[in-house]
Order: sequence, then structure tokens, then C-alpha cells
Amino acid sequence: MSKYFSPRQINKKIFTIAASSAIFLSSCNDKDEEQKQLNMVVIMSDDHSYQTISCFDQRFIQTPNIDRLAAEGVRFTNSFVCNSISGPSRATLLTGKYSHNNGYKENISGIAFDGSQQTVQKLLQAGGYQTAIIGKWHLDGIPTGFDYWNILPGQGDYYNPDLISEKQHDATIPCNQLLDTVRYDGYVTNIITDLSIDWLRNKRDKAKPFCMFVHHKAAHRNWMADTTNIQSFENETIPLQDNFYDDYKGRKAAAKQEMSIDKDMTLIYDLKMLNDSVSDRRYASSYYGYDNSIYGRMNSEQKAAWDKFYQPIIDNFVASDLSGKELAEWKYRRYMRDYLKVIQSLDENIGRLLKELEDEGLLENTVILYLSDQGFYMGEHGWFDKRFMYEESMRTPLVMRLPGCLQDAGNNRSTGRDHHNSTKSDNEPTYRDINQLVQNIDIAPTLLDLAGQPIPEDMDGMSLLPLIKGESTQWRQWLYYHYYEYPAEHSVCRHYGIRTDRYKLIHFYYDIDEWELYDLKSDPHEMNNLYGLTEYDSIVIQLKEMCPEFLYQ
Repeated sequence: MSKYFSPRQINKKIFTIAASSAIFLSSCNDKDEEQKQLNMVVIMSDDHSYQTISCFDQRFIQTPNIDRLAAEGVRFTNSFVCNSISGPSRATLLTGKYSHNNGYKENISGIAFDGSQQTVQKLLQAGGYQTAIIGKWHLDGIPTGFDYWNILPGQGDYYNPDLISEKQHDATIPCNQLLDTVRYDGYVTNIITDLSIDWLRNKRDKAKPFCMFVHHKAAHRNWMADTTNIQSFENETIPLQDNFYDDYKGRKAAAKQEMSIDKDMTLIYDLKMLNDSVSDRRYASSYYGYDNSIYGRMNSEQKAAWDKFYQPIIDNFVASDLSGKELAEWKYRRYMRDYLKVIQSLDENIGRLLKELEDEGLLENTVILYLSDQGFYMGEHGWFDKRFMYEESMRTPLVMRLPGCLQDAGNNRSTGRDHHNSTKSDNEPTYRDINQLVQNIDIAPTLLDLAGQPIPEDMDGMSLLPLIKGESTQWRQWLYYHYYEYPAEHSVCRHYGIRTDRYKLIHFYYDIDEWELYDLKSDPHEMNNLYGLTEYDSIVIQLKEMCPEFLYQ
């Protein structure tokens, strides 16, 4: 059996690389100019599936600005999270540690992330960087280690959102309980971008390097489009996923979940079918039931545009009286159209931020990362949401735009087409791909390495810079995943597992004791559980032997 290394073992092997990074990166600047440290912008969306980014998959939408980031840098084709739920994923981003090591395993209201611990923003501050976070925080408590912050309480709202800034807080009160919030008029994706641009122009010390985290609410449930994009995708053909009618045979945990588009997606809260004859009233009051509800907080102009668009759809839906497969597929396509509109706005705003960086002369000295806090189901297995270790949930998009001197490192370039796409367009960009297994634990070490700062040995992740630079290095051969949040919404059982480049082994526990094994080469959609088949016994033994002791924590 070949020898396997844990992330920490590999991290120690490449730890010395960080010391030389500042020397390497200083060569990005012209020799005649004063050497400058790189700036960094980390754009994170919420629940953005890689299936709805055209540099990864062209079936549903074109995302030219995210594609530009990838085309002018690198595209990570095997990027994953270690716990597919929002708060824990964000804690991992900031700490470079698995959930059991940073202490934030679940989204539990009122239990705050331990902001006193070591985080990447604090380490960057100590290295002379300005740090800022704007948008979604979703960790309760007050952000620490940021020179500037302006955050959404909880999940935030798509329209006329409330935000809390660092100048308004009482440090003794959890941020989601503060009353001195500021309400901004408009659409949340635009507002987060406006605030980010304002910080770049007016609030930062322009003599210092910066790391700015731009965290969008989009594309979190319930997928409310900006009124400027509300008509988009209505005439587009939305293909049904091949495994939309999955029967979950041989997968007990999958059969137990409550995230079916058919059964669990609500007609009013999720799909906006507000009508007295609609019997599905789940979460309806959150959407419409009071002045500060999701719909109620809209101003009269926004409501007018919203009602003008949705009322004919509501009327047609009620008159059609759909049921069975017709209803399930109608819900799927209504969901997809709403979701894609939210992504369209997100991509447009990434373009706005790119233009600002370019206009301010910052683009060529700034590394830009784009990622999501996890993946999302676009009807695969008949689902929406995330949580499972299956590919659509565990996989997260990750692209990086790089300064010119790093753009040309390596030469493994390919198109954005995948197995769903067979026709190449004349103007299709190409991308420099990094195919190694990477994870969100790697973001914090990478930021530190880009800044020329040492990487603490207790971080579980590794810097991606050696991969970006095309250097030969020992890299991980497996990924660890652990989902803890059960019993909870969507009823996804607790589970952990490991993923190699070919196989995935999952153990569901707590209320059930079930194992699953998938051959991702022959079964990329994870439909056939191979665990228990004699011919795979040796593979299971090998995978279990690879499991580190912390896998069970």
C-alpha cells in the first residue's frame, strides 16, 4: 500500500515555503518601483453551486465576471468543504482548521464563534495588513481582528437589509440582538458591493496593504431576484437532472432527508406563490405575515415591480392545479429560474468590484479569490440545499485571479466545458487548471503565504501557492468531511468520511449506523452504494486504514 500523509504532516513538509514567498511575490512588481505587498480580496457567496458557474458548467447560466477571474488566474477543479453548512464553513475559512479544532461545528442560534482564537485576519493585522469584512458574517458574536466591519445580522434580507457596523456595537451584546442597526435601501448584493467600493475608496489607509472579505448573502434561500433581473431566464429551457427521480435505493440516510423539491420546497416562502387557495402555508408568515417580513420590508416601488412579475405566474399556477410529477417539475424549474436570477446579479456585482479595482490601479497588485461557503443541489437526487457529503454539496467553486507574474505559471489549460457540454464556442476562454484535492481549510494558509507571513503549524490546511506557482510538492491524497447538525432542519443524519480522487467512504452515525462507498469514476452521481459488496472489501479496508484518528472526533 502506498504511504499516505495527513494534512498536518504535509503542511509541515511545505511549511518552509512560506518564508520564501515574500521574496518570490516581490518580483511581481517592477524592479524600478518600490516593492509592495500583495492586496487580497476574498469574495464568498452563500450556497452557490459550481453547476451554475459557466467556467465549470455551461448548462444553465453564463457568468462572465467569475469566468474572467478564472481566465486571468487559476481554476480549481477539485475544491471542497469539510462541513457543508454556513457558519462552520465560515469558521473554517477564518481559522484554517477543521470544525472540531476551531470549535464551531453547527449553526446554533445564540452560540457564537470563539473570536478570541487565532484567525487569519488577526495574523494579517500583525503583519501590517488592514482587514475588513463586509456582508454576511453568520457566526453570531462580534467580529474580531478586523479594522473595519459592516455585517448582516443572521441571514440578512435580500431587500432593504439591516447591517451593523463596528462603530455601532456594544461588545457585551451578541450582534444579532443589537437594536442600533442601519437599514439600507435597495438590493442586498448591490449594497454589499457599494459598501466594499466605499471602503476601498474612502475608509482604508492607502499606505498599507489590505485583505478585504466581501461576503454575499446570495444565493441563500429563498432566492429573491433584484427587480432589474426579475424577467431573466423566464424563456430559457431548464433541463431536468438525470437523477431527479432518485429512489435512494441502498442509501438509508438519503431516503430519510427532508430537502426534496417535490415534498419540502414551499410554495409561498420559497416560490412566492402567495394566494389564499394555496394550501401549503409553511413559513408563509416569514414571507408575508408582518410589516418587517421578507415581502413586507419592501418599499412600494419594489412591491409594485415584484407583484407585476409574480401575479400572472401565481394566477397561472392556481389555474393549472398541478399535481404529481407535473407539480414537482414545475417547482424545480420555478426554483431554478429564481436561483439563476440571483446568480446573475451576483456576477454583475463582481464585475462592478473588478472595475473599481481596475479604475483605482489596484488590480495588478491584488489577488482575488472567489468561492462559496459550500455547494448546493440544483435538483440532483430531487433536492435543494446542501449538508450531505455527496459531490454537489461537498464541492465548492474556487477560482483565483492573479497578478500578471503569477498568471503564466504552469501551462495546464482547458476550456470550461465538462461532460455536459460538447460544443466549443469560438470565443470560449481557456483556464489554467489545478486538479489536486483542495479544501476550505487551505484558504487561511494561502492568504498568509501570499502576504509573506508564516503559517502556524496548528492550522490543518496548506497553502495553495506552491500549486499556483507550478512547483512540485507532496500533496494530500484524501479529504476529510464531517457534518454534525442533527437533529435539525432537513433531517440530514450526522456523518463523516474521506474522499480520494476516485473513492468516497461515508459513515452515517448517531441515530443510524450506515456505511456508503462510491466509485466516483464509474458513478459520478453517487447512485450506487458499493459498501458490503465482496469485490470492494479491499478498497474499504484501505480507505479505513487511511482514516486519521481525528476523523472520529
